[in-house]
Amino acid sequence: MLKILKKLLTRPLSVAGFLLLFAFIVIAVIAPWIAPPQFEHEPYRIPRDGYWAEPKPPSAKHILGTAEGQYDIFYGVVWGTRTAFRVGIIVTLSGCLIGMVIGSIAAYYGGLIDELLMRIVDIFYTLPFLVAAMVLTVVLGRSLENSMIALICFTWMGYARVLRSEILRIKELDYAQAARAVGANNFRILLRHIIPNAMYPIFVMVSMNIGSMVIAVSTLSFLGLGAEIGYADWGQMISLARNWMLGSAGNATAYWFTVVCPGIPIVLFVLSWNLVGDALRDVLDPRMRGTR
Repeated sequence: MLKILKKLLTRPLSVAGFLLLFAFIVIAVIAPWIAPPQFEHEPYRIPRDGYWAEPKPPSAKHILGTAEGQYDIFYGVVWGTRTAFRVGIIVTLSGCLIGMVIGSIAAYYGGLIDELLMRIVDIFYTLPFLVAAMVLTVVLGRSLENSMIALICFTWMGYARVLRSEILRIKELDYAQAARAVGANNFRILLRHIIPNAMYPIFVMVSMNIGSMVIAVSTLSFLGLGAEIGYADWGQMISLARNWMLGSAGNATAYWFTVVCPGIPIVLFVLSWNLVGDALRDVLDPRMRGTR
């Protein structure tokens, strides 16, 4: 582990990714101090300064301005960091767990079980990811939690396929065969000897997919299928800017802050996870070195 960490810290891009990620973690931790909640029991509810539509530019009172409906953009960006971590981690790890269970069972037992489970994976792969998530969210009802459930339902297939292929390779190696020869049961061999050695590609996928899930949830919120209006979510903040993206007559940049302020955190958050995932791929899989 220390060797891997040392390799990661010698790569400028991975260091940049970790620094960006650390900055977001700090913002998420200190959110209650830099953006105190106006509603004690609803900290993710963005405070508003009135009800008129036209956004206000940055000022001393609202340092990043206000969005449509006078929602404070700074508050939405800060608390949206917590939403991003919650969404990205829960959706990704849940999908990963489901995929690991299915992929492990399919690879280790093989035969009819493998064939049946992989055909289910193929069926799910035929469904357009975002469209399927939108349809399921509509069926479940609009909320951030339901959009997360919808995404989990359509993100596990990649993990199942990758882990299956790794287990098929590893279970034929000498140490796995030796464990079977001394009488270890299937469950023990799978958990103690095979899965731990098949997890490296999964680590890379998880780190890369966390950012992707944040974009997916932001997309659903922008389309009106994710977080409710006024919830501290970056996609919801950009949704509030949709009527003001083109500015006003004669001034195309009049409301730039409504798009740029919540948009930059999305870009940097996804970039940080992609840099970390890219670095992990190079370190954990030597076959990938020098291929780019």
